[in-house]
Amino acid sequence: MRLLLVTALTPAVWGTTYAITTEFLPPDRPLLSGVLRALPAGLVLLALTRRLPRGAWWWKSAVLGALNVGFFFALLFASAYRLPGGMAAVLGAVQPLLVAGLSAVLINERATLRTVLAGLIGVVGVALAVLTATAHLDPIGVVAGLAGAVSMSVGLVLTKRWGRPGVSLLTATGWQLTAGGLMLIPIMLIGEGLPASLSGENLLGYGYLSLVGTALAYTLWFRGLDRLPAARLSLLSLLSPLTATVIGWAVLGQSLTPVQVGGMVLAFGAVVWGQLSRSRPAGAVHSHPIESAKRHTVGLGSSRAHRTMVNRPG
Repeated sequence: MRLLLVTALTPAVWGTTYAITTEFLPPDRPLLSGVLRALPAGLVLLALTRRLPRGAWWWKSAVLGALNVGFFFALLFASAYRLPGGMAAVLGAVQPLLVAGLSAVLINERATLRTVLAGLIGVVGVALAVLTATAHLDPIGVVAGLAGAVSMSVGLVLTKRWGRPGVSLLTATGWQLTAGGLMLIPIMLIGEGLPASLSGENLLGYGYLSLVGTALAYTLWFRGLDRLPAARLSLLSLLSPLTATVIGWAVLGQSLTPVQVGGMVLAFGAVVWGQLSRSRPAGAVHSHPIESAKRHTVGLGSSRAHRTMVNRPG
């Protein structure tokens, strides 16, 4: 339960992105926002861990960084700029269903019926919570939001499949954030160019998104991915649009109708119900094969010790 609650902080923090984007960041700069959110956070983590990828992990980190960070951030900010905060967030509600399907194909981690149903209920609940009669559907914003959900879903499942090469969580997270930020730089320079200046308010917004919304949030997210089935973890992402809706009401002065409140309750209930499943994924891939082998070797010396190691939590 503690692991779930700590991991749930990540989508809750991500739900603040939409308010920060509209209130603090310069207009029409989605690529710049992606670079300044990812790259400083990645460099900070690399400075703390002082370890670079080796061998195949150069290209693996680049792929994961592009999917989880580079492409995802660019599409996320493009959607946030073109759509109301809650509406931009609802498009990410399809992520649990995408992850459930990809997990079955790529890592033989079959989601339970409860998880799939919770994902469907969550999409309905989030739609009721954020889609209003006055909402404006910008086609480019909608496509960007859906493409961002696909990018993050593929990246999450591949992160689960590839695991980590015997390095710390901070190290692997730093690799991905740095790779994603570097990938966005040439795209930003070609598509947007550099801004003439940034205000103190802009820098404050970028600082929050980089250190809290990225460095801290991604570390907690990948920590949860190490220990939870990917499909169940992705259900927590439904908390992001709910947070965005609550902030829109409490901070930005947006109104809430009874239907929206009912949708929020339905989506939150779907998240809780989906986490109650106790079944284990079939054929799940271990994130730490070296540590798993060590536990097995120690257990060979004594059947009693073996039972202790197997039954020990975490």
